[in-house]
Amino acid sequence: MAELSADREYAARLSACPACDAAPLAERVAGAAAQRGDLVLSLPTAHCATCISDVERALLAQPGVRVARVNLTLRRVMIDAPSLSAEDLIPVLERIGYEAHELDASVLSSTAAERQGRDILMRIGVAGFAMMNIMILSVAVWSGATGATRDMFHWISAVIALPTVIFAGKPFFVSAWNSLKAGRLGMDVPISLALILASGISLFETINSGHHAYFDAAVMLCFFLLVGRYLDFRTRAVARSAAEELTALEVPRAVLLKDGAEQVVGVADLRPGDVIRIRPGARVAADGEVIAGMSEIDRSLLTGESLPVQAGPGAVLAAGEVNLTGPLDLRVSAAGRDSSLTRLAHLVAMAEATRGRYASLAERASRLYSPVVHLLALFSYGLWMYWTGDWRVALNVAAAVLIITCPCALGLAVPAVVTAASGKLFKRGLLIKDGTALERLAEVDTVVFDKTGTLTMGRPELVSLDPLPDDLRPVALAIAGASSHPLSRALAAALAAEGVAPAVLDSVAEVPGFGIEGAWRGLRIRLGRADWVGKETPEAEDGPVSVLAVDGHAPVTLRFTDALRPGAADCVAALRAGGRRVIMLSGDTPAAVARAAADLGMTEFRASVTPQDKEAAVAALSEAGAKVLMVGDGLNDTAALARAHVSISPATALDAARVASDMVLMGQDLAPVAGAIEMARQARRRIKENFAISIAYNIVAVPFAIMGLATPLMAALAMSVSSVSVTLNALRLR
Repeated sequence: MAELSADREYAARLSACPACDAAPLAERVAGAAAQRGDLVLSLPTAHCATCISDVERALLAQPGVRVARVNLTLRRVMIDAPSLSAEDLIPVLERIGYEAHELDASVLSSTAAERQGRDILMRIGVAGFAMMNIMILSVAVWSGATGATRDMFHWISAVIALPTVIFAGKPFFVSAWNSLKAGRLGMDVPISLALILASGISLFETINSGHHAYFDAAVMLCFFLLVGRYLDFRTRAVARSAAEELTALEVPRAVLLKDGAEQVVGVADLRPGDVIRIRPGARVAADGEVIAGMSEIDRSLLTGESLPVQAGPGAVLAAGEVNLTGPLDLRVSAAGRDSSLTRLAHLVAMAEATRGRYASLAERASRLYSPVVHLLALFSYGLWMYWTGDWRVALNVAAAVLIITCPCALGLAVPAVVTAASGKLFKRGLLIKDGTALERLAEVDTVVFDKTGTLTMGRPELVSLDPLPDDLRPVALAIAGASSHPLSRALAAALAAEGVAPAVLDSVAEVPGFGIEGAWRGLRIRLGRADWVGKETPEAEDGPVSVLAVDGHAPVTLRFTDALRPGAADCVAALRAGGRRVIMLSGDTPAAVARAAADLGMTEFRASVTPQDKEAAVAALSEAGAKVLMVGDGLNDTAALARAHVSISPATALDAARVASDMVLMGQDLAPVAGAIEMARQARRRIKENFAISIAYNIVAVPFAIMGLATPLMAALAMSVSSVSVTLNALRLR
């Protein structure tokens, strides 16, 4: 009873407020899922509130599912179902039209970044509220309050400002302290020093009944700095580690065959020579060789091959591939850290690290910023001590120099432009994830495309129903609907769209590696490979085929094609017209790749390319001096996406590919990819203009501060004006 009560309480906490799903609650559920060992499934195609209700309703309708909670932001569903496995629930979601993959919750750690964002936002709120209240008190002082009244307002301001600066300025203080411990002068050192000096001078003046206190300057400075920090955080927060996502895609458990019995074990416990069973619909848990069984393997996530391949004894499989039709017994050759999927994750991590060394304009400018600011402040202090001998005056001037040169405008120069450009590109169907992506996209001279799922829709479509007689269409729908093969699904979808009602079959059975067969009114039916159904029809070079054979009727050859993505031809034409080199790298067959290249007017293409080959090709282009834009959607593209100068993936791409990319194409139309490059050039011009504004502001303002013509409050106001100017210039992009 106690356990049942705890489960009910757990379920109530998770489902109390559907509107609270997107952030904090979903993250707590993800953490709880990792601790409890619950299932976490990736939902690459979930995109709206209807998806949430559809997925949760379908899962909760299954016996054994106690809680199902969708996080739409991360496109994941957390499931509490102790007696069920991912293999039991993934088909449930596929039946209602949602692709799903199991993730290992223990390796997902995106919540730390989200907590950081909420922490900065909370500090902005505190600083903004305190700033408004202190400014109200300052108005009374500016209006002529003197004596005890002025001192009272200063003390009230101190009571508000000092805790606010300590609390809201904590990120700067911690970063500055860490920099000093490491023997460096980071940008947060002068910021922290300015906050401390402005607050310290103001407190000293208040204690001594001075005429001027600058608590409002300290809090205002803190507020604008935090706003800049948050904008910068938001441009980077979405880009989590692709290597981490790849690791999460590894199957956490496997079915070990030992002494003739099945035993569920962790993949990390597998050793070379172990024999595991891969059930239909499950992903391969380790690299190895098939020793028993016959099936078809979907390699599209890893290699980009659009059609399944036959696998029987002697076939070599890799971790991450999907078993479609029949059970397979696999002798393990490599598992866990030694598997091909883990090696791919390591390749991605190395590629990300290489690209991570790219420094944005703001980062390059900041290298000189801190030493120059400290030298200017020290020079000002020494100059005024020499002239006046009054340390209070000298310290006020030094504080004004530090404040007036604080990097608000510099910190906003890139994030403000990225925020404005992101809004405009989002309306066109492109979501920017990385703050430096626009700068890099403006430099692109070579574009590399994947084929399946990127230039094409990634799913077979029936060319025509004309070869299929009307009286056989209900039978064809019934037999195709019982198969999980992509060609059968495409046939069933085409027939259902025509309003065909399925016939009632007497029996049906899938024959792994060949097709599906059944009986209807005493007649044998087969749908699958031509040689299996008894018709010598070679695979047509213009697309894959499937043959329907019904006793007493002539076999019917059904042809399929992978349709081009809308806007693909226009995108390629626009890129080539702009003088850019366009290349296609695909893991699909040479015939399919050549056909797609001809349809798109592309002259450079390679087929049967492995993930390592793609990454190597992009690296070779980069080493030759090319600035490569990589556009891809599968696991086989992930390393190349991370290695490229800048990268884009469709929203329908696998999670790991979207994470590795800098931008996400939200719609099906590929045309916005070409237009994004021109937008990136405009954004780069705005970034440079913002730096020019920042430099001009400092050239004008710093001499005033050094000459003692600007108080710390005036310096804070001038700093605010520069920040607003940078933001307004960025908004011109809209």
